[in-house]
Amino acid sequence: MPADQGTPTHDGTSAPLLVVEHVTKSFGAVKALEDASLEIYPGEVHALVGENGAGKSTLVKILAGVHPPDRGVLRLDGQELALPSPLAAQDAGIAVIYQEPTLFPDLSVAENIFIGRQPLRRGRRIDTRAMHRRVVELLAPLGVDLDPQRIARGLSIADQQVVEIAKALSLDARVIVMDEPTAALSAYEVQRLFGVIESLRSSGVAVLFISHRLEEVFATCQRVTVMRDGRRVLSRPVAGLSADELVRAMVGREVVERGAADQAQGGRLVLEVDNLTREGVFVGVSFRVRSGEIVALAGLVGAGRSEVARAVFGVDRYDAGRVLVEGRPLKKASPAAAMAAGIGFVPEDRRLQGLVMELSIASNIALSSLGQVARFGVVRRGAEQRFASDWATRLRLRYGRFSDPVSTLSGGNQQKTVLAKWLSRHPRLLIVDEPTRGIDVGTKSEVHRLLVELARSGVAVLMISSELPEVLQVADRVLVMREGRLVAELGRHEASEEAIMAAATGQVEVLAR
Repeated sequence: MPADQGTPTHDGTSAPLLVVEHVTKSFGAVKALEDASLEIYPGEVHALVGENGAGKSTLVKILAGVHPPDRGVLRLDGQELALPSPLAAQDAGIAVIYQEPTLFPDLSVAENIFIGRQPLRRGRRIDTRAMHRRVVELLAPLGVDLDPQRIARGLSIADQQVVEIAKALSLDARVIVMDEPTAALSAYEVQRLFGVIESLRSSGVAVLFISHRLEEVFATCQRVTVMRDGRRVLSRPVAGLSADELVRAMVGREVVERGAADQAQGGRLVLEVDNLTREGVFVGVSFRVRSGEIVALAGLVGAGRSEVARAVFGVDRYDAGRVLVEGRPLKKASPAAAMAAGIGFVPEDRRLQGLVMELSIASNIALSSLGQVARFGVVRRGAEQRFASDWATRLRLRYGRFSDPVSTLSGGNQQKTVLAKWLSRHPRLLIVDEPTRGIDVGTKSEVHRLLVELARSGVAVLMISSELPEVLQVADRVLVMREGRLVAELGRHEASEEAIMAAATGQVEVLAR
C-alpha cells in the first residue's frame, strides 16, 4: 500500500482542532478504513476526496457518532474523544450537513433550527419572538435572508442546507462536515454556499468539505486530504497542488485521456431522429448518430435533452417526427421495440429507473437478458451468477457477494451495474444519460474508458451530460439544446466550453448540419 505522501502542513499558528489518528473500521470481511488519519484546523476549509469506496463516508459516520471505530483515537482540542452516538457528536460540537437535508417539512425554519430546544417563557410556553430573533442573528453572519416563520416545505435544497448550518451554529458547532453539499445546487446556489462557508471560516469554524468536483476544492479549500482503499495517501495545502497530482493520488494511476486515434469519423448510420416533437417539451429535433462515434447532447438543465432521449427509447410518447434505427422506423412509446432494435438506455436516475435496489447484484446485471439465464421461465441461479461474474470482471466491478442487494454498492459501482445490464445485450446504440453524475474521478475515468471502447468496437453512443469537461473529453460531436430546440452542432475541434455555453444560453445559434 502506498505510503502517506507528505504529512499535513499548517502555518504553525494553531494546533489542530480535530484529529483522527490511525482509525480502523471493518464491516464483516470488508475493511472500510485501515489506519486512516486526518487533522483539521480551526478556521480552515479542509477537502476530503477520494474514489467511491475509499472510506470517506465511513469516516464521516464515525465523526457523526453513527459508527464507533474498531481501533484508533479521535481527539478534540488535544483531548481524547469518544462518540458513542450522534448526540455525543452534537454535544462535542461536530455537525454533519448531508447532501439531502432532512428537515421537518411542516415546521417553520425557526422550529427546525430549535426543535427540542425552544426558548421558553413563564409557564413553559415557547417564546416564539425570542426564537425568531435568534434565527435572524444566526443567519445574518451567513449573508442569507430567510424568514424564520417560513414553512420548510418547498424550500430549495440550498436553503435547507442553510437551515441545517444555522442549526449547527445554534448548537455551538466548531466542526461542520459538508458531504457533497453542491451536488443538487445551481451555479448561483453554489456561489452562495461558498460565501456561507467563507463566513464560517472567518468565525473560526473548521469545515470538512467532501466533493467529487475538484474545481470546488481548488476554489474554496485551504488543504486537502486524499483517501484511497481506506487509507490517507496524501494531505497537503491546496496551494501549489495541481489537479493532475490530485487525480493521480485518488486513483493510484494515470487517468487516460482520449487520444486522436480514438476519435471516430463514424461508420454506418445507426440512429436517425427526424423532426421529433413533443408539445411543450421539445420541437423539431433532428440529428444522426453513426456506429463508432460518441455524440453528446449538451445544454442547460431543462433544455429537453433527457426528454429527447426518453422519447427515442420509447419511455415517453412524442407527438410528431420519427425515429429510425439502421433505416427502419422504430415503433413509438415502446421500450420493448427499442430493445429489440438493439438500443440500450442508461437513465439519469440509476436508483429509481436503472436498478431494482432490493434485488441482488447478479439479478440486476441479468435483468435485461433473462433469456440467457432462464429455462422454461425459471431463472437458473448458477447461470445468473456466471453471467454476472463475466460482466463484473469486464467492468471491474467492486462488490462483496453477488447475492448482496445492489443497494450495498457504492454509487460508481451501481452505475457500472446498470452499464453491465445493457452491455450484456450487445447494443447497436447505447444511450447514457448523465453517466458519471455523483461518482468519483477514478470511476468516471473507467466509465469514459468503457464508452470509448464501445465506440471503438462499433457501437453508436448517444451521451447526455451536464459536465462540459466530460463532453469535451469524450465526444466526437456535440449537439447543443436550448429551450427544447437543437440550436448548434459542433465538431470535436470546434467545441469548447465557451462555444457550448454561448449556444446553450442563446448568445449564438449554429443550426445543426
